[in-house]
Amino acid sequence: MPTPSSGRSESGDAAVAELPPLLGFTVGITAARRRDELANLLERRGARVVQAPALRIVPLADDGQLLAATRACLAGRLDAVIATTAIGFRGWLEAAEGWGLGGGLRDRLAQARLFTRGPKVTGAVRAAGLTECWSPRSESGAELMTHLLATNLTGLRIAVQLHGEPLPDMVEGLRAAGAEVVEIPVYRWEPPEDLRPVRRMVELIVTGGVSAVTFTSAPAVLSLLGTAREAGRLDETLAALRADVLAACVGPVCAAPLVRLGIPVVTPERYRLGALVRTLADELPRRRVRTVEAAGHVLRVQGTAVIVNGEPVMLAPKTAAVLDALAERPGRVLSRAELLRRTGTAGLTDEHAVEMTVARLRTALGPAGRAVETVIKRGYRLAIA
Repeated sequence: MPTPSSGRSESGDAAVAELPPLLGFTVGITAARRRDELANLLERRGARVVQAPALRIVPLADDGQLLAATRACLAGRLDAVIATTAIGFRGWLEAAEGWGLGGGLRDRLAQARLFTRGPKVTGAVRAAGLTECWSPRSESGAELMTHLLATNLTGLRIAVQLHGEPLPDMVEGLRAAGAEVVEIPVYRWEPPEDLRPVRRMVELIVTGGVSAVTFTSAPAVLSLLGTAREAGRLDETLAALRADVLAACVGPVCAAPLVRLGIPVVTPERYRLGALVRTLADELPRRRVRTVEAAGHVLRVQGTAVIVNGEPVMLAPKTAAVLDALAERPGRVLSRAELLRRTGTAGLTDEHAVEMTVARLRTALGPAGRAVETVIKRGYRLAIA
């Protein structure tokens, strides 16, 4: 990737530093829960957001599996309870109240040893008038399991509050240690009723219409990949995620399905939406920005934006795709056919359309447009002299 020229001015650097870090980048959101909050955080940093919830949450009050699990908890003693998420724990109690089982469930929880996975769920437990006995500082299920397995669990009856997905490592680990486990499937996730946004997201990933995709749960990852498979585009989707589209996951559990497929993933140190957005705002410019000096002008190409001598210029997607291809190796001549191949999936259909797109690029760049040179009978290049 080209590196900044040593001739850049301090005023130009300062102007770039003041711009939103995600300006020009389009980011896909697959989350169902808290997607508006995530979108607002990304938009504040300059990103254009495309939402495609890959899952829907089954209403707890209508969830027969949760009702059956709650009755199983009431049918016998509970020695321990593992609470994994605040929204899930609160939802479980609220659903139990609606079924007329709230009092009995609270009594069972009060008699059990309550383990919480992090500060948010600890707060939810305390707000319910209950007290946790231990919580891992790392907020990780692995540390929680290490703590539990250090004691004799034989014959204990333990309820594990799931968080929208199975926890096979935890559940099977407890059973292997001799415990009886009751799984509590709160806010169970199902495929979305309307698959069109997810299918559109697959299309955007494959065609370069997004620079990054965010995931907040492993089931969302699996749902999107399943949609790609059904559309016959799984291989293309995986190839794009391995190369041009950055996958950002809220934590390692969420990232695991992608990691197993050899897809590079960025995750924050703290498993929070705000931390996820900060990580993306740091990593996406570092990985996807090209900065070159051409014909006496400094061009910083990021998504559909180009910062020309410190001033932002927004480009149409096809125009930005042409500039990005030229900026990949300044001075190298790209034929019209090559530019069509590199950017054709963005909507270019013939070589004349390439010529028109180059003309629009020159106009958009203003005085810096002369950096886009025509090489007669060969194609175009980004001038470096």
